[in-house]
Amino acid sequence: MRFLSAAVSTLLVIVYAAGSGIWVSTGDSWYRELARPAWQPPDVVFGLIWPYNFAVLIAAGIAVAVTGTAAQRWLWLSTLAVSIVGALAWARLFYIDHNLWAAAACLLIATLATVPALVVAWRSQTWAGILLVPYLAWLAIATSLAAGYAARN
Repeated sequence: MRFLSAAVSTLLVIVYAAGSGIWVSTGDSWYRELARPAWQPPDVVFGLIWPYNFAVLIAAGIAVAVTGTAAQRWLWLSTLAVSIVGALAWARLFYIDHNLWAAAACLLIATLATVPALVVAWRSQTWAGILLVPYLAWLAIATSLAAGYAARN
């Protein structure tokens, strides 16, 4: 079961990376026309943070799979899945459907679902939880940016 948990967790992150990459890249010209929140980081930050985020999600998932209890593995997978669904729904709603408030709500769900995932990772392997802190912070920032875009556009 540990191997299966690690494999499912890794597969979820791969789907997350691929899905978000596809949807985000399709709405680039529309996105460039939007009024931006003042606190948006420079574009280079996005290029740096996302590979880190995907790598630490995979590492934390493997850590939970290897050292976590069955209940921790289940909680990790379920909250990771909810977080990823929320994040992918954000990408779809924001870049494809241009439904900015619904997109922001989905990102809030992704952020909130990441909190128990971080706690589980921390309890399984402290280093894994520590690595996820920037990911959770990034989701919180992204949620505020999504709401900022919705309020301005």
